[in-house]
Amino acid sequence: MRTGTLRAIASVASLAALATACRNDTAPAWGYPELHARLGSLSRALETPCDESAPASCAAALDRLGTLADLALAEVLDHRLLDPRCAEAVSALDRARALRATAAGQARARRDPHHPPLRRAVAAERRAYERLLAALQRVRTAPPPADGATDPV
Repeated sequence: MRTGTLRAIASVASLAALATACRNDTAPAWGYPELHARLGSLSRALETPCDESAPASCAAALDRLGTLADLALAEVLDHRLLDPRCAEAVSALDRARALRATAAGQARARRDPHHPPLRRAVAAERRAYERLLAALQRVRTAPPPADGATDPV
């Protein structure tokens, strides 16, 4: 009876070793925890209210959002997850940043910190960050593409 138990334990151990050795360990963990953390930081920063009645004061907050978005986008590129929706969101964000820079220059020239085009540009840039965050979340949560190495046999 004791020999049968040892054989059963040995066979279970060998099956477990065989099953764990057949994984594709070179693929990143699905869900990308580093990207998840960066997107969480970006999301929390977007939730921080900005006084849009004084848009000049929102510039520093938008610049911090830019830094967080750039880090998250770099993580997406590292994992080769970029898709057309992300690329479009990045383009829209670049246009919104340029619009805000132009409006900020006009506001400085007029010496008007409440310049209406600057207020609209700040709101447009925040919406662009929200769209980028949604696009990055979508690619983070999508299942990884099948590479043939993890298909069942």
